[in-house]
Amino acid sequence: MTDLAVTTVDTTGLVLAGVAEDRALDVLFDDRRIWSFWSVRDTEEAPSGVPGERRVAWPERMVRFLDGPTRLRVRDHVAGTVVHDVETTFGTGAERIAFVNKSGLPIALDKSGRFHPEFSVRSGDQLEPLLDAMHLVIAILEEEGIDAFPAYGTLLGAVREQDFLGHDSDADLGYVSRHTSPVDVVRESFRLQRALAHRGMATFRYSGGAFRIDVEESDGSVRGLDLFGGFFDGDGKLYLMGEVGVEFREDWIFPLSTVTLAGHEFPAPAVPERLLEAMYGPHWRVPDPAFKFETSAEVKQRLDNWFRGLSPYRRDWQTNRDHRKGDVNAPASQLALRLAADTAPGTHVLDVGAGRGSDALHLARQGFRTTAYDYVPLTLKKAARVAGREGASLDVRMISLTQLRSVLGEGARVARQDGPRAMLARHVLDATTERGREGLLRFAAMTLRGGGRLHAEFATGEGEAGEGLYPVSLDGVLASIGRFGGTVVSADVEPGAPGRSGRAVVVAEW
Repeated sequence: MTDLAVTTVDTTGLVLAGVAEDRALDVLFDDRRIWSFWSVRDTEEAPSGVPGERRVAWPERMVRFLDGPTRLRVRDHVAGTVVHDVETTFGTGAERIAFVNKSGLPIALDKSGRFHPEFSVRSGDQLEPLLDAMHLVIAILEEEGIDAFPAYGTLLGAVREQDFLGHDSDADLGYVSRHTSPVDVVRESFRLQRALAHRGMATFRYSGGAFRIDVEESDGSVRGLDLFGGFFDGDGKLYLMGEVGVEFREDWIFPLSTVTLAGHEFPAPAVPERLLEAMYGPHWRVPDPAFKFETSAEVKQRLDNWFRGLSPYRRDWQTNRDHRKGDVNAPASQLALRLAADTAPGTHVLDVGAGRGSDALHLARQGFRTTAYDYVPLTLKKAARVAGREGASLDVRMISLTQLRSVLGEGARVARQDGPRAMLARHVLDATTERGREGLLRFAAMTLRGGGRLHAEFATGEGEAGEGLYPVSLDGVLASIGRFGGTVVSADVEPGAPGRSGRAVVVAEW
């Protein structure tokens, strides 16, 4: 390891020389760890082709910060050996590089490649609300007949360090249901979410077996507290959202023991070391800030089918930032312009699958009360902020078209409101599953009755469509509209270039 060196640093990444084995490396800017990676797993052979020379690109989320001087260090995470320590400058900026969020809090990349304030930069007083929330959630779940305990990185920190992991950025709780059927586990998870919401807690559901509780820290920043459900399948196998599916003994979980975390005592599995091995493998005792779960394809498929099937493609949508690039002030699509011209003033416009929100923002600026929907509404926050500053009426809400509960609940809420409505659905029918297409038309049927119109655009015919789009049959869409009580007002098709799908624009009325 002593021969390892950084030979090149530029705005695209780092080049390492002398790489003989895979080691976890930390990258520090002005003495703060911002990112960690593995010298082989996360790198590629350098263009030079020299043996032992490897190249790693800066994570995309880091690039925008790389403008200015900094002291750049690279060190072996376990040994602490520094292999590179140089004052360097990126870009043309004069101020020293500072990785901070909009609130001025120091941030670093977590194991999922997202920026968050790490526990290492938070004081004990700032973390007390999170610890208090963990106690409260565990107590409420106990009232509901559930024995919860710290899980994943939170359990790892408690067992290995009796504290939060410095490089971690959220807290995790888990529980093992007494049910043995995934359906019952899902129903129980929703019941627990309702119980927490009834106590005033803000929640966000990830899947049928996991959701997040938002906890406000003492300085106003919000920390996520994840709750993962699990169960024994009746054949001696433990499944725990979202990465565990192993042969396991029930007496390694029950009765619960205790662990100490940041001076607080919490419940723990009977043999926490066994669960940590199931989560992180046999080397869980070795610190690894660049850890990546390597869940088997079989376990992932089972958990997808049982718990995550209601949200297809959501993980890709969350992790792929391309759909969020671009200006929310970009010109409106032709479909949005057509809807605006076809719709009376005062109409409530529902933009379903709104993406980054440029169409929704345009419609709000035109004076329409507008609601922008997506099943990852985080992408719409910028458009909502812009509308708020301008006094335009733009609301952002979550809907999952593949989840009947979501469609019926939101449909009933909107249907009770007074006034005319219209719906925009640009590249939704061709970006979801058959269940999702049915969900969109069911939502339209519930909200547009009485003369409301749906304006939909989608890829159709043979050939390739855009990334993440799957051409659908025009005849199938028209038949489905009729099945859900709609009347087709117009259906126009624009043929595609050779090898490319065509484009259909359909207007339907309820």
